[in-house]
Amino acid sequence: MVIELELRKIGNSVGVVLPKEAVAKLNLQEGDTLALTDGPDGSMRITAVTEGRAQFPKQMKAAEKIVRRYRNTLRELAK
Repeated sequence: MVIELELRKIGNSVGVVLPKEAVAKLNLQEGDTLALTDGPDGSMRITAVTEGRAQFPKQMKAAEKIVRRYRNTLRELAK
């Protein structure tokens, strides 16, 4: 499915209005959150944010903290 969207001025910002077909396909409701991510080829991808995705940054910070704390241990285990 290819849907062309028009950018519109909304206050001091620029926005996109999603047609009802796109809202239905993404299973969205008013107030839901979308994530805009980079694609490997320079494109952008829009996906619905689920509860698990919303917590991803918090989970990554916790993982980075563990990796820093146990860096030497993890390095030895990787051998």
